[in-house]
This record gives sequence, C-alpha cells and structure tokens, in this order.
Amino acid sequence: MGEQGERGGERRMRLQGCAFGGRFYSLEDTWHPDLGEPFGVMHCVQCYCEPQKGRRGKVFGKVNCKNIKQDCPQPECDSPVLLPGHCCRTCPKGAADRIQTDPVLDSYEYFLEKGREKEDDLHKSYNDRSYLSSEEVGSGESRTDFVAVLTGVTDSWLPSSSGVARARFSLTRTSLAFSITYQRMDRPNRITFLDSDGATAFEYRVPKGQSDMICGVWKNLPKLLLRQLQSEQMRLGMSTSTSRREDVEGKIIKHRALFAETFSSTLTSEEENSGMGGIAMLTLSDTESNLHFILILQGLIRHSGKEPVVVPIKVQLMYRQHPLREIRANITSHDPDFAEVLTDLNSRELFWLSRGQLEIAVETEGQEPQRISGFITGRKSCDTIQSVMSSGDALSPGKTGGVGSAIFNLHDNGTLDYQVQVAGLTSDFVGLTIELKPRRRNKRSVLYDLTPEFDKVAGRAQGRWSRLEARHIHMLLQNELFINVATVHNQGGELRGQIKALFYNGLEAPRHELPVPLAGQFVSPPVRTGASGHAWVSVDSQCHLHYEIIIGGLSRADDLTVNVHLHGLAEIGEIDDSSAAHKRLLTGFYGSKAQGVLKDISTELLQHLSMGTAFIQVSTKVNPRGEIRGQVHVPNDCESGTRVDVEEPEVEELVTKDPEELRKDPHTCFFENQHHAHGSRWTPNYDRCFSCSCQKRTVICDPVICPVLSCSRTIQPEGQCCPVCDERKEPKDMKAPERVEEHLEGCYFEGDQKMHAPGTTWHPFVPPFGYIKCAVCTCKGSSGEVHCEKVTCPVLTCSHPVRRHPSDCCKECPEEEKTPPGLEHGDMMQADGPRHCKFGKNYYQNSDNWHPWVPMVGEMKCINCWCDHGVTRCQRKQCPVLTCSSIQRKEGACCPDCGDSTEEEEEDDDAAMKVPDKRRTWRH
Repeated sequence: MGEQGERGGERRMRLQGCAFGGRFYSLEDTWHPDLGEPFGVMHCVQCYCEPQKGRRGKVFGKVNCKNIKQDCPQPECDSPVLLPGHCCRTCPKGAADRIQTDPVLDSYEYFLEKGREKEDDLHKSYNDRSYLSSEEVGSGESRTDFVAVLTGVTDSWLPSSSGVARARFSLTRTSLAFSITYQRMDRPNRITFLDSDGATAFEYRVPKGQSDMICGVWKNLPKLLLRQLQSEQMRLGMSTSTSRREDVEGKIIKHRALFAETFSSTLTSEEENSGMGGIAMLTLSDTESNLHFILILQGLIRHSGKEPVVVPIKVQLMYRQHPLREIRANITSHDPDFAEVLTDLNSRELFWLSRGQLEIAVETEGQEPQRISGFITGRKSCDTIQSVMSSGDALSPGKTGGVGSAIFNLHDNGTLDYQVQVAGLTSDFVGLTIELKPRRRNKRSVLYDLTPEFDKVAGRAQGRWSRLEARHIHMLLQNELFINVATVHNQGGELRGQIKALFYNGLEAPRHELPVPLAGQFVSPPVRTGASGHAWVSVDSQCHLHYEIIIGGLSRADDLTVNVHLHGLAEIGEIDDSSAAHKRLLTGFYGSKAQGVLKDISTELLQHLSMGTAFIQVSTKVNPRGEIRGQVHVPNDCESGTRVDVEEPEVEELVTKDPEELRKDPHTCFFENQHHAHGSRWTPNYDRCFSCSCQKRTVICDPVICPVLSCSRTIQPEGQCCPVCDERKEPKDMKAPERVEEHLEGCYFEGDQKMHAPGTTWHPFVPPFGYIKCAVCTCKGSSGEVHCEKVTCPVLTCSHPVRRHPSDCCKECPEEEKTPPGLEHGDMMQADGPRHCKFGKNYYQNSDNWHPWVPMVGEMKCINCWCDHGVTRCQRKQCPVLTCSSIQRKEGACCPDCGDSTEEEEEDDDAAMKVPDKRRTWRH
C-alpha cells in the first residue's frame, strides 16, 4: 500500500511542472541542463521551473535559464583553478592566502579534506583502471547525505525512552533512502517524517523482522519539503507498538563527515528513561594510525535557559571497562557537538578496533554527572558491498567475455563474509585474491588469498575472512579494495573489479540474494568483450518485476563509440530455443547501472522466469545484438495453476463476446480496426513475425526471434514465421534443377513477404510504417537477390518546392514558379545527396566544420561539428592522458597540460580537431 501511495503521489505531482531534455521537474526546481554527448552538463547555466498562472488560474511551469558565470565570486589567490563539475574558479587547497580556521575545528576539516581528496582521486591517472568508473565521474550521481540522532522526548510530565537510534539518509534528486539502527528499544512499527510545523509529511510502516536494521525509501519528495530538508527544518520520529514512552525523535541535519566515515558508534545510557544518547562518526588517517572522530550528543545537558552554558566533559576510549585514552574539553548547551583526534593508536588498540571491542564513552563533569557510551564497529548501512569483475578492468586489459561477481557482508566483530561467482575463463583458474590498488603497474599488493575456498567445478567461492585489520575495514568501506581472478594464461589477473558499495534504493534483493552474472560468453553466439556485469531480479506480490543491473569493463579506452559511458538497451526474454522467443525492453540507460520496474508482464514470460528459462541481455552500440547476457530464475506463482484456465477462455471469449461489451470495457485495446480484450495475444495482420498483446489499453508488439538453425537446408512452413530444418532427403540430381527453377521464379522479399518477378521494381513495404517511397527495390533474376537503394531526387532550382502528395518522396517545383531567386533551404528536405545540414538557426554545406553556439554559453570551442551528408555530427576534443604531477588548465584551453606545452602544440591540436575520425561519431 505504501508503494502504491507513493506512486499515486507521483502521478499527482506530474500534473504541474516543467519538461526539459526528456526529464520532468517540479515547480521551483533548479538544475544545470544536460545537452547530451558530447556537450555534457552546462555547469554555468542554471535553469528554473518558474510557476505561471494561465487565464483560468491554472498553474503551470515555464523553464527559464540564465548564465551564472558572471555571479562567480572573485578568488582571493593568484592562481585559481577550475575543478571538474564546477562553473566558478576557486583557490587550490593549500594556497598560501588560505584563511586558517579555529584549531578546534581541525577534525571537522580533516573529514572535509578527505572528501575533497577522494573527489580529486577520481581525476588522476591510475594503473588500476577499474578505480575510475563512469558511475563515479558521472554527473547524474549527485547525492547529499544527512544524519539524525533519535532519543526519547524529554517532557517533565512523561518519562523518556531509554532508546537511541541513528538514521542515515542519502538524497538523490527527489528520492530519500534511509538506513536506521536502534538500541535499547523494541523494534519500531512506524517511522514518521515531520515537517517544519510538526505535521506528518511521510509515514513508513516498518515490516516485521528480527534485524536491528531498518531500510526504506521516501520517493518523490515535494519541492517544499526538499527545501525544508536541505535547510535542516525536518525531524524524524519512531514509534513502537508497546507504548508511547518508547517513542524517539531527532532533527535531520546535513553532515559532510558522513562521506569519510568508516567506523561508527551509537552511545546509550544505562539509566532508565534517561532521554540521552549520541553517535560517534570515526575514520582513520590514510597513512598514520590516527583515529579522527566527531560526536553528536543529545539530551546530555539539561538546560532550558536562553543563554548557553559551558559544560566540561570527559571523553574516554575504553577496552573492557579499562580506560586507554582520555580527553577533557568544554562543550556548550546550544552546540554540544565535539570533534577530536586520537593519535598514534598502537597495534593492540587497532586490533581491538577491528574486532569491535573498543568502547567510546562521554561523561559530563560536575555534581550530577551524566554518562553515555557505545562500542565502535564498522559503519552500518543498507548498502550492498559488491564487485563486478571484468577482463576490461584487469591490470592488463583484455576482451575475454568472462565474468566475476562478488558479494560481501561485514559483521560487527570485523569478519567479512564473501560469495564469489566466476564464469567464462579462457584458461584454467589459478588464484582468487583481495588486493590493494597497485603502486606500480602490474605490481600487485595481495591482502587475502581466497584460492583455497574456490570450487573449480562450480566456479564459486564462499567463506569468511576473519583477520581483517582496522586499516582493511577502513579501505573496504572507502571503496579502496579490489578482487582479482588469475588464470594459467593470465597470471597477473584475467578478471578484476573494484569492491564498492551499491547504494540502497528500495530494492531488497541485493541485501538477501546473489546476483545473476552477465557475460559475453553467455550471448548466442558468444561475444569476446571486456565488459561484464551482474543483475538482481525479483517479482513482487503484484507480479511486477524489479531489476537492478551493474556493468563493469566499459571505459574510455575500451569503447569510444559510446563516449566513455555505456549506452545500452537491457532486455528480458526467453532462452528456450525450441520455441520462438519474445523480448521486452527494460530500459535504455547511460552509465554503469540501471534499475526499474516492469509491469504488465505476459503469462509466458512469468512462466519462463519461474522455470529459469529467461535471460537478461545488455546491448551496446558496438554489439547491438547483445554484449553480455545472463540466465534468470525467479520462482513465482503469479500465474501458477491459472494460466490455462484463464487464458483459454479469454481467447475463446474474443470470438463469442459481444463487440459492444468489448468497447465498454475500459481495459480493451483497439488495434487494426478491432477490439482486443485485456490479456489477449494475437498475430497482427501487417506481419506474422510479430506478436501483440493487450495490456490495459496498451498494445505491445514484439518481434518474434527465430532460433538459429544448424542444418544446411531449411523450409518455410505455410502460416508460420520461423523456418525449420528440411529433413527430407532429395536425390542429388534434383538439386541443380531446383536451384535454377528458384531463380527463374523471382525474388522473395522479407518486408512484404511476396515473390517478385525477375527484373521488376517496387517500393519496399516495412511494417509498421507501410510503403517507403524514398527507396526502390529491384529483383535481379540472375541471382534471385533483392537490391534496394535510396531514390535520388532531382536538384530543384525553385525557392519554394512542394510535395504534391503526402506519400511522395521527392518535392517538385510548382507550375507558377519557373525561375528561382536563389537557392533556399527547401531542397534540404530532398532525398538526394550530398545534402545540407541545419544546426540551430544556421545551414551548412556538406563537409562544413564549425564550433557550435549554445545560448547563454556562447561558442563552444572545445567541440567541433561537421556536416556529413545531411547529418550533423559533433565531437568533443579528445584530451591526452597526462602523467605529470603538476597539471594545469590555461584560460580558454580545452585540455589541461603539464605547464610546458607550447602554443604550436595547441595549434596542432586545433588543426587535428578539424579532421574528425568519423568512425567515432554518432548521430544526434
């Protein structure tokens, strides 16, 4: 019911807003327009969905865009830099004129610096190519993290709860995913988001379970509530079914420290009904054994006055009730947060940290001391730690068509469960290891050897790594570890992948099930590709199919035809070669992952999913018939025992049911002048090689995919779409006359499925568009082949040509206009060549080159466009990979350089840019 309510809310919201670039924006939304490849996101242009009122008072949205570059502040340093994804230049970190903040905030600054360094790392050149993925550098993955500490409400007339909960939130566009852990309270049954007025904005019913982790998503946040969330005006409450005394509540706040956090602790009080609690966010230094932490405390200081009071506190790091470290400091009643660093942890302290045996305690000092404490463990969330291993991401990249898939689960005591699947290796398996990023090319740093647990027959490894060090846990949760598969012919690694978190988005399957491996070796016929992937597929109680697909191995160096990003079509269909297969489009997507929901699934497809005879296939521009594929088995009872009883009467009902009743049915489909009942399936009149179905007023027609036949002779049975093997044995002397007779008979054209006499010409029939009059086909009687070519229209000299009939291909000059005043753009609609190109408001001759002009941005000198026989093609200047340590970008330059490039080199680059490699182009 919750999901239905959210979807219903989404439908209501879409009545008002703005559509821009294929996306929908709510009223008052702001965004940077994405012009697609090769232009990318215009970071210096900001668009705004402005509310407008029509004549009848109806509110609608109008898009207004403006250039914000003139609003950039003036940098205070001598050499400002332009960071990727930014419009304004800023001073580099470590600049001499940087203003130094209060030393008390050093730990806060450390968390912020770690976040910046992590972002900077994404733009460095690494030997380990899998460290740099399209997902991480993509512009569509903008996330904002929030956190909340929930404690009992401290009212003087009602005892408070002793429970403490920690909620972590990730906002992506208008979806807010949350992970909640709790202590010293029963499992909540309801989570409530409260707006700035204290009213319920969203309520989440917690499913029953034994876990202390609650995972959920609030989808389609309205614009007003998004603003309140961003300005920290919202609160979160949790209720249990036992008593109101168990309720806890807290404010939702932003915190940049969440980006670097790898260890955490929930602090509770041993005192009953205390209403006190807190959290600690901790992280290790990258090179030293320093433990940085930030405390967020709630209810520890009881002070109701307006003027803040200063309270001394004592922070202790403890092991089995014995203090190891102690820090004394002062906090205020209005700002009880505290940040500090514990330097030079020794080996014993690091070992206890990795095992979850260290405790952090905070105690106020004075006449009535208050104390809260909690054990430090690895960071908890609803995210899935996973890895896709591909040959394209190996240290020595290749294209083997193999795949590796791994899932990990980190426990509080520092043990790591792992499940690994490997398939499609080109030679015998020799090793499976977890590794660091290599310091030098092919110089691997192995942390843990999983080879003894690998079953070569099954291609799987399952086990538990119980010797994780604190540093390893830190690196695991910072996405800094890799998993490697070595083979006889690839001792350094045939498959490799980065171990990283898959952010929770509401799909439960990744948290409880193994994914389906996707490999080029599983495609029919097999594809030697550097890409691989894995996918989670599930069917819910409403028989809707949920999916999430992760792709690896496609990068800049591998597949320039997709311009860094994977652009694929993911399909789901049958793999039973004994019958014709039907495909359903899941989605088209850019980047390294796709997710969604497929509704109105056919009975046949649900049965194939249940039997394990279905597949998921991802296609790319390079391999449009399939780049990677995997077999899917999702047991379901959506049509169990009812398919025959329901479907046969429906087919029969189409014959006997009164046409008037079909017309009145709101779910009926009207197609080819006939009404079809919901759920029915039929072969359309225009092509017997298509299969159509009616799904609630929507007609879905999919091509029938014929199985590949291995026999040398095939026949086409009457009334069937797919050919079959001809098992008849004909005498040898009958074969030659039969072939001559076939040629004399003419040509068979697949479009209209008719025989054409030798030498005849016709316009081809292409369903569902009908006859294409801009093409002519000819039957060559000598060979029985059909040759089709585009109609060449005459060059017209008049200024206003006309098309006499809508179905005509070529335009003609009208009778009254004999001589033209000049060549206008009317002939550009002709099907002759070479043709002109129109870009914006300008027209260009064939082979012309130009830099595109974008409104509010101006001329984009780093992008070159040219006219290719009527098709405008554009390409961003390809920048070389730099290996120097000091990289800078000059004003107006397209590419960064090492500071020693000459003007001649830049001129050479510009000259080379004007002669684009047309093999790397695509159509817009």
